Amino acid sequence: MLFKYGKTWYNQNMQNSIFLGNDLYYVGGNDRRIALFENSFPVPRGVSYNSYLLKDEKTALFDTVDHAISELFFENVEAVLGGRKLDYLIVQHMEPDHSASFAGVIGRYPGVKVVCNKKTAAMLKNFGAGSGYEVLEVEEGAELSTGKHKLKFVFAPMVHWPEVMFTFDGTTGTLFSADAFGTFGALPGHIYADELHFERDFLNDARRYYFNIVGKYGIQVTNVIKKAAGLDIKLVCPLHGPIWRKDFAKYLNYYRTWSAYEPEEKGVAVFYGSVYGHTQNAAEILAAKLAEAGVENIAVYDVAATHGSKLLSEAFRYSHAVFACATLNNGIFGAMEHFLSDLTAHFYQNRTAAFIENGSWAPQAGKLMQEKLSACKNMRTLGETVKILSAPTEETAAQLDSLAKTIAADLK
Repeated sequence: MLFKYGKTWYNQNMQNSIFLGNDLYYVGGNDRRIALFENSFPVPRGVSYNSYLLKDEKTALFDTVDHAISELFFENVEAVLGGRKLDYLIVQHMEPDHSASFAGVIGRYPGVKVVCNKKTAAMLKNFGAGSGYEVLEVEEGAELSTGKHKLKFVFAPMVHWPEVMFTFDGTTGTLFSADAFGTFGALPGHIYADELHFERDFLNDARRYYFNIVGKYGIQVTNVIKKAAGLDIKLVCPLHGPIWRKDFAKYLNYYRTWSAYEPEEKGVAVFYGSVYGHTQNAAEILAAKLAEAGVENIAVYDVAATHGSKLLSEAFRYSHAVFACATLNNGIFGAMEHFLSDLTAHFYQNRTAAFIENGSWAPQAGKLMQEKLSACKNMRTLGETVKILSAPTEETAAQLDSLAKTIAADLK
C-alpha cells in the first residue's frame, strides 16, 4: 500500500495499533536494531517508543516517536483515526525520541492544535518544528475535555527535562507519565506489565533506565510522586516499556526507594579496576571470603569491562560497595576514575564503602578514591583500606578476611 506525503510516495507496511479499551489505542512501536540509546546506553533488547491515541468526540494524540519507527507510527495513527481528523497533539516531553515525528504529524493533519506548556512551546521552535500549527498553552492543573474524557495536566519539571508534564484522564484513571516509569527493552508482543515476567525480564532494565536517565533528579521525582498520590490511577502509560494496569503500587515503591537514594537491596557490590590481574585477584578473594562469612548477596564487576550504565545502576542497587583499584600514573585507574565521577554526578549517597588499593611502589588509589567520593552525602567508610604492593600475599589475604568479616557484621 502507498501513501503520499508532500510530493513523495512511500511504501506502507501493515499497521500495528493495539486497542487498550476506553477509546484509547497504542500507536507506538519497537526499535530492535538500535545499539545505543541516546548514543550512550547499550540496549541489546532494543527499546519501545510509545505513543497513544484517544478517539473520543475529539481525538488526541499523546506524543510522537523517534524517526526510527516513524513510518509505522504514521500508519498506526492513520488506521486508528479511520479518516477522522486529529484534533489535539499533546506534547508532554520534547526529547527527540518523542518529538522527532512532530513535523510529520503537523503536515499530515493541518489544523491540529498542539497542547503543551510554555517551556515546551519555546522548545518546539528550538527544535525547528516549523510553523503552521496552533498552540494551546496550558498551565499546571488545567483541564481539557475531549468529550467523555476529562484530561488534567500535571507538571513534572526535571523528570527529566524542564518542560515535562503528565496528563491524567480523570474519566478512566489513566496517567500518561512521559519518561517516568519507563524501561529499556522492546515489547515482546505483550504490552502490559502483568502479562510479562517484569521483575525477571525488565526490572534490571528499568533500574538502569531510571538511574541513568532520571536518577539525578530524585527530589523532583519524589515531588511528582506526591502529586500522583492524589490521583485515582488505574492505568499508567509511559513513553518507553510496558503499560501498567495491575500492581503498579509495587513498581511505584521501587521509584520511591530509588528517588530517595536508598539501597534497594542489602548486599555488597565489589567494583575493581585492575591492570595486570592482581587487583582483580584481591577483589575475587574478598568476594569468596564474604561468601564464607555468610553474605548471600554479592556482585563483582570489572569497571573496565562493564558498561558504565550498568555499573551506575548496580552501585545504587546495593547497600555496600567495595572499590578496589590499581594506582596508575600516581592516580586512579582510568575506568575507575570515570565510574566514580559518574557516581558523584548522579548524587550517589547513603551507602557504606570500603577500599582496596594496589601500587607497586606508591599505592594511593584508596586515598584518591575516598577523596573523590567525599562529595557524596551520608557515606560511611568501613574498615581500613587494604594495601597491596603489586600482588596479594598471605598478609593481604588476612586483611581481606578481616574486611569481609567487618562487612558481614555490618550487614547483619
